[in-house]
Amino acid sequence: MKIVMATNNQNKLREAKEIFAPLGIEIISQKEAGVSVDPEENGLTFAENALIKAHAVYECVKLPVIADDSGLCVDALDGAPGVYSARYAPENERCEKLLHNLEGVPAEKRTAKFVTVIAFLDQNGNEFTFEGICPGTIGFEKRGTNGFGYDPVFVYGEKTFAQLSADEKNAISHRGAALRKLYAYLQSEYQEGE
Repeated sequence: MKIVMATNNQNKLREAKEIFAPLGIEIISQKEAGVSVDPEENGLTFAENALIKAHAVYECVKLPVIADDSGLCVDALDGAPGVYSARYAPENERCEKLLHNLEGVPAEKRTAKFVTVIAFLDQNGNEFTFEGICPGTIGFEKRGTNGFGYDPVFVYGEKTFAQLSADEKNAISHRGAALRKLYAYLQSEYQEGE
C-alpha cells in the first residue's frame, strides 16, 4: 500500500517511514506524488488544519493521504502559539521569541505540551483523525542540536527534545503517538481485510 504524506518536510517523512515500515506501507511525499499544493491553513484547530491539507492533496492523487498539524501549547501564554506555531516567528527565531515571551515566568509555571493531529483519508476519501500529546516544560535556554522547530527549548524529563536521539524522540513524541494510533488503526483494517 502507498500513502501520500501531505508534506515535503524530510523530518516528518523519515519519522512516518520508520513507523510504518513494519506494515509494508510505503510513505511518499506529496512532491514524489507529483503534487504541488500549499493550501491556506485557516482552521481554528489542529484537526481542521490537518484535514485541509489532507483534502488538498487527496483531490490531486485520489490515493490514501496522511496530513498532520502540530503545535506547541504553552500554559503561561494561554495555549499560544498553538495552531499558529509555524507562523509565530520566522523559523530560526521561534525559540528566541518564545523564551522572550516567557521572561520572568518561574520554572513551575512553564508547563507546555506538543500536540499533533494526524488526518488520514483512505482511498475512498473517508476521514479519520488521530491525536498525540506530549507534556513537558519550556526551558530557560536552547539546548541540543537534534530535532527542529521548538525542540531545543521543549524539556521532557531532564533533556530537551533537541538532546534526544531520533529513536528516543519517536518513542515519546506527540507526532509519534499520533502515528502509532494511525498504525494501530491501519493494522486492524488490514487484518480484518485479509
